[in-house]
Amino acid sequence: MEMILTALEQVFLDPRVWIVCLLSAVYGIFIGAVPGLTATMAVALFVPMTFWMDDLLSITAIVTMTACAIFAGDVPTALLRIPGTPASAAYADQMYALTQRGRASSALCVSLVHSVVGGLLGAVVLIFLGRSLAGYAAEFSVAEYFWLYLLGLSSAVVVTRGPALKALFGLLVGLMLATVGLSAVHASPRFTFGQPELYQGINFIPAMIGLFGLSEILANLLSSGRETAAATGAAPAASDSSLWGALAVAGRKLKSRFLGVGRSGAVGAAIGTLPGAGADIAAWVSLAASRRGPDQDLEEQELADVADAATANSAALAGAWIPSLVFGIPGDSVTAMVIGVLLMKNITPGPTIYENNGALVYSIYLMFILANLMLIPVGLLAIRLGGLVVRIPKRVLLPIILLFCLIGAFAINGSYFDVYTMLGCGVLGLILDRRQIPLGPVVLGIVLGGAVEERFIQAVTAADGSPLALVSRPVSVVLALLCLGLWSWRIFSHWYRPGVNSFSKP
Repeated sequence: MEMILTALEQVFLDPRVWIVCLLSAVYGIFIGAVPGLTATMAVALFVPMTFWMDDLLSITAIVTMTACAIFAGDVPTALLRIPGTPASAAYADQMYALTQRGRASSALCVSLVHSVVGGLLGAVVLIFLGRSLAGYAAEFSVAEYFWLYLLGLSSAVVVTRGPALKALFGLLVGLMLATVGLSAVHASPRFTFGQPELYQGINFIPAMIGLFGLSEILANLLSSGRETAAATGAAPAASDSSLWGALAVAGRKLKSRFLGVGRSGAVGAAIGTLPGAGADIAAWVSLAASRRGPDQDLEEQELADVADAATANSAALAGAWIPSLVFGIPGDSVTAMVIGVLLMKNITPGPTIYENNGALVYSIYLMFILANLMLIPVGLLAIRLGGLVVRIPKRVLLPIILLFCLIGAFAINGSYFDVYTMLGCGVLGLILDRRQIPLGPVVLGIVLGGAVEERFIQAVTAADGSPLALVSRPVSVVLALLCLGLWSWRIFSHWYRPGVNSFSKP
């Protein structure tokens, strides 16, 4: 109890914590709203400053900027169809479709409210189930991770509206691009064509910027008659009367889908607990779980998709801290840097951290609550300022978007090759979009392709080439059945016409 009281005093009664939290929230919103500048980059740029800060303020800044950057990635996703962070790519089409129908404020307010709720749910899981979930995650073998990643890939096909074959083709394109570079297992170069830059593979962030952002610019330049709300400066249809009206929509959505939000928060926190999974997979899996029948109103379903995915990816942020604190195993790239910061402060993550630094651990729990509450006013300000984008004339907005695409692609590694990657993927995205092939599965294929291949080869090699190693444990069997169930449901819903009581090919 004494450590809890100390943590309450450190977090809520120290004005320095509030100041750092506010400044970090603004910084995270800015970084997340610029396409290509992810939450991971926000933390990476900040880490050198932690050398002059005490441990609590360092963690305060990292927790806050991460939570805010994840939400801020939805702002360009909705207004420009450019995912600000990889986690936003899962529901980019839904948010942009809502913007085109004049529901940008509603979509962003739904994302904001559910991001806050998801972050708070993740904090609750972190507080009450941290040790238990970390112990469970430590039992996962490479076989379980293979099925988990495959479940994420399957979700990309399941959640897509329209023909499943086109979504599957997009996924295969992404998996093909993921094979470029050195093999993760055998270190053999593939499809490098003598280019040293390709040995590291295709960086998925420049690829994502090109697929979603540059392709939209090219589409507007090539089709003078095709105008979108974000690119033309024409104001969307007046359905969002005010920011407060949009908040009321978000509140009603939260109230009407309370159980769905709880499910998405649980999914996000559980997936975040697994090292290497992260908010990206959490968003895709939660999106797949939120699917409804074709008789549901389209706009309501799109808002539900945004709500579920935003809840899951925010909950996953807290979940990723569980293995990091309890075992010293980074749950994602952000917590990997956090472990480095803690070690620099002579704090060793592991089972003994509760005994040696209990007040700090409880302070971290409280910081997740404070950071998500701070997200509300800062996020509303970002939505208000972001709404001005739709009123910018096309001749002004398109060069600005192109500039952000170039900066975002170059800033990752300071490499011109990443810029060329972005340009090439922009052309590819234009071609795929013209053929009505969804781009989200392409991005997910690039992100998870290497991980799926690596886990598959490791599992089969350890079993002397037997594929039965993939289903040799109870958890792997459950995950395999989930994957099979997803594909079976997708095939069933594709061929079965509700209300007709028969199967027929569309």
